[in-house]
Amino acid sequence: MTGTDSAHKHRLLVLHDYGMGGSWWWVRARSAREVLEAFAWVEVITDPEVVARFEDDELDEVDIDAPVMPPGLDDLRAERDPQRGHVGFGALAGRDIVYLRRPCDDEDDEPVVSLMEIGPDGRRVRQVELAEEGTALRSGPDDWPFNPPVVDLFDPALAGQEISQHEFEEQWARARQVGPHM
Repeated sequence: MTGTDSAHKHRLLVLHDYGMGGSWWWVRARSAREVLEAFAWVEVITDPEVVARFEDDELDEVDIDAPVMPPGLDDLRAERDPQRGHVGFGALAGRDIVYLRRPCDDEDDEPVVSLMEIGPDGRRVRQVELAEEGTALRSGPDDWPFNPPVVDLFDPALAGQEISQHEFEEQWARARQVGPHM
């Protein structure tokens, strides 16, 4: 392990959750925020029970200032590096709730717009899908088999997708609940 100022760094458990699994590392850094600013699509795990479960695992351990990162973490740093210089970088990070309007395709490749209520970890709390023909379907965690992070709140592109809570709540109220098939 290499790095500067290692006396002021803490060993942090870092997860990249990709839905059907995840990649885990120990990262020595000055703060959790420093980790989130350095690597895209990660979260710092602070739950003491989860941290304790990984104490004896032989996860890759790296200093945040090291020039070379373990496989996987290197790609997440490479994705983050160019984002730091853009307006909006980290603008949505650190909030309890963020509301977004994002274009996406549904399973039938029909264009839809997703209005999402996002928690501080980038995971959906609630979602409304607005189809081009005007239907609106709402869903929540009980409707999703997996709920990995769907956005990286440090991504500067997200700042332009933010909507108000009022706009989200209006659409939530008019949308019908998704059926059990979803």
